[in-house]
Parts: sequence; structure tokens; C-alpha cells
Amino acid sequence: MMQTTDLRESQTGQMLLATGVVLLMSLLSMAIFGVKVAGLTLPHEAASDDVIDTTNQVLESIQSLTQARTDLWVDGGLEPMEAAELAFETVHDDLLHHGELRGVEIKLTNTVLTQVDANTIAVAAELGVSDGEAMLNYDVNFTLDVQSS
Repeated sequence: MMQTTDLRESQTGQMLLATGVVLLMSLLSMAIFGVKVAGLTLPHEAASDDVIDTTNQVLESIQSLTQARTDLWVDGGLEPMEAAELAFETVHDDLLHHGELRGVEIKLTNTVLTQVDANTIAVAAELGVSDGEAMLNYDVNFTLDVQSS
């Protein structure tokens, strides 16, 4: 004797399975939409924090780094202006390399070093920091104390 399955029972199972799949896809779609909408409420891109943080770090350290290197070059026998130019150039090169390691571009452009008096050199430059998402320009001005030995 052959057992027969009622066609109605077979279709009910398939409809239940199809309903479950549609419900699962709807929930997944809502979850993805929710994550996207949650990202819209942020005040700024997370990536731009790197630009702000890097700019602050550069501004905090550029004068002291340049001063220390200038002192080393003057103690080594260079004239104060030559020592300051070399010090600033090497600091720029190190900052550029530091930025590459962090995925941020750091540039110091329009650099002007001016001898104010026998013991003071004024440094002015434009700092540019960018990461492909955000860019920040800042004018940098500081003085170096130089003492010829």
C-alpha cells in the first residue's frame, strides 16, 4: 500500500519556510539600516580625529624639537642661522616620516627663518595635516634662542 501525502500539508510547510526567510531578511535589512543611521549622528568622521590629534602633537613639540637640534648644531660649530635652518629641515623630515607611519600627511611649507637679533631667530611656517578625509592648515610661529659658542 502506498502512502499518500495530502498536497495541502506539503504546501503549508513550504509557506511557513518562506515566511521565515522573508522575516529573517527583513530583520537583517533593518539591522543594517539601523547601523547606517547610527553613523549619521556622529558630529564628525572618526578618521578626522587623526588630523586634529596629529596637529596638536606637532604644535606641542615642534618648537622644543627645533630648539634642541639647533643647540646641537650650534654646539657642533655651525653658525646660528645655518644651525636653525638645518634643525628645522630635519624636524620637518621626521614629522613627514611620522605622519606616513600614522597614515597622515604632515607638511611644513612657506618656511621663513629670520634673525631677530644675535641670540634670537624667528621661525614662521604653514603646517598642513591631512588624511584623505580631512585637512587642517595652521600657521606656526615660534622663536629659537641661539647662543654662539
